[in-house]
Amino acid sequence: QVQFVESGGGLVQPGGSLRLSCVASGFPFSAYSINWYRQAPEKSRELVSVISANGGTATYEDSVKGRFTISRDNTKNTVYLKMNSLSREDTDVYYCSGRVLREDFWGQGAQVTVSS
Repeated sequence: QVQFVESGGGLVQPGGSLRLSCVASGFPFSAYSINWYRQAPEKSRELVSVISANGGTATYEDSVKGRFTISRDNTKNTVYLKMNSLSREDTDVYYCSGRVLREDFWGQGAQVTVSS
């Protein structure tokens, strides 16, 4: 079955960095674009970044442009989200996801907390 498993979340001080990882399985990973979303309590889920199947194209939500970098390693079925210059506003649960055969699949999420 299709699965996404995130890791790498945690507590970081303002201005710090984290790298999230997402390992996917159960589908031909290199054929699909992958998304990173985030969600705060009582808020709707927000698309943060998307990477194309071959990694050649990446898009970002405006507030993370220049600070976050999405990448992927198709030999490891893994997508990464490197987050720099983190602020308290980046505190959220981060999810990776993909649409496979017209169905959306999500990981369990990784908590990122930015606090001093």
